[in-house]
Amino acid sequence: MDIFASLLQGFATAISPANLVWAFIGCVLGTAVGVLPGIGPAVAVAMLLPITAKVDITASMIFFSGIYYGAMYGGSTTSILLNTPGETASMVTAMEGNKMAKNGRAGAALATSAIGSFIAGTVATVFVTLFAPIVAEYAVKLGPPEYFLLMVLAFTTVSAVLGNSTVRGMTSLFLGLGIGCIGLDQISGQPRYTMGIPELLDGIEIVLVAVGLFAVAEVLHFGIYEGRVSDTQNAMSRVYMTGREWKRSIGAWLRGTAIGAPFGCIPAGGTEIPTFLSYAVEKKLAKGENREDFGTRGAIEGVAGPEAANNAAVTAAMIPLLTLGIPTSNTTAVLLGAFQNYGIQPGPQLFTTSAALVWALIASLYIGNVMLLILNLPLVKIWVQLLKIPKPQLYAGILIFATVGAYGMRQSSFDIALLWGIGLLGLLMRRFDFPTAPVVVGMILGPLAEAQMRNAVSIGEGSFRVFVERPMSIGLIVVIVAVVVLPRVYRRMKRVA
Repeated sequence: MDIFASLLQGFATAISPANLVWAFIGCVLGTAVGVLPGIGPAVAVAMLLPITAKVDITASMIFFSGIYYGAMYGGSTTSILLNTPGETASMVTAMEGNKMAKNGRAGAALATSAIGSFIAGTVATVFVTLFAPIVAEYAVKLGPPEYFLLMVLAFTTVSAVLGNSTVRGMTSLFLGLGIGCIGLDQISGQPRYTMGIPELLDGIEIVLVAVGLFAVAEVLHFGIYEGRVSDTQNAMSRVYMTGREWKRSIGAWLRGTAIGAPFGCIPAGGTEIPTFLSYAVEKKLAKGENREDFGTRGAIEGVAGPEAANNAAVTAAMIPLLTLGIPTSNTTAVLLGAFQNYGIQPGPQLFTTSAALVWALIASLYIGNVMLLILNLPLVKIWVQLLKIPKPQLYAGILIFATVGAYGMRQSSFDIALLWGIGLLGLLMRRFDFPTAPVVVGMILGPLAEAQMRNAVSIGEGSFRVFVERPMSIGLIVVIVAVVVLPRVYRRMKRVA
């Protein structure tokens, strides 16, 4: 079946009344989550995982993708009005957007952000539609040695990219790998690291880890460090752009999309690099009066480009997630857990075994984009009112929601104790700057990597030479070594120079 026919079938599923309602709820919740400082899409998706356990898989994925998209849209509002980016992806938006707000141009900043996000998201969704099936087709040809090395590549890149320190990233990763080993061995059936606790024989639920590390840790962090963030809000102006602002924004939207989409596709992607790169490009290309706006009155290109790059990268990140089962951010790591929660493993076979689900999900991205543009432009003043919710009540609600959701999975008090223990661990990791996403990645991909390694060694009749006997394997080993070694060589050369 060709791509166009598959996409039409996806739209037929996505536009059913129930799925449209789930898409709308996801977009609304996502935008609200993005507007509220400190609560990112990863926290929202993790917190809502247990609640959708009984919902149809297609509706659930459409719902989560709405949150995923909406939070990226909404994150610009706090960055522009409060100079409080909820996600690292919004840091660059805050640099120029907040200066525009202080100079009475908050409306123009919010408008270019929303329209740029819509354009970039739509272009990147077309990118996903056209290229995801092709990537999946080639990925089917990979064997166990290539899959194992691909997961090792995911471990190294995610650990290096999601955090300021490679050592801390690797420490978090090995913690996740250790948690993933708890339970019964996949082949021998022997208990591993259960410490004689019956509840651990089935392993630790990914939902518990995700909710604990993201939602509970966020609440505990707020409770301890309350009052350290300024809540000064800038006045709103009308949400519109002048003809000159349109002219300055269009080129920035297109350039930002072109920069962001490729970064979303690669396992070492993320949104930080393309947004900073887009900002640097816009500043370099600006001339005369436009250039003088950077860092002073606020340059609209400095909002338009990075926001487009951010949303293009976020959308294109669905390609490695769906075709290879590799997450490139906190949120895609939690989304991977959501798939597994329903017994579905993203990878090259997903387009064959769950084609209806995948194409409905891709179709819902188009629909969600339009919904979010409608929600963001006329209703932005309503979203701003969410900033007035007292934080103690807000975070108390999140904690109750997370605890009830975790207990509802197995009605086990042990799960609640485990949730809070993981939350305390997440707080300590955040306090000492250890990234949490590698824990989730290690926990999800660790058992899969172990299975692929065992299969590869079996193919090699007990010899590990199987990993260097195939061209693709050798290529992946070279890439892994480059990811680990080159940044260190570059830093050393820079120090010497």
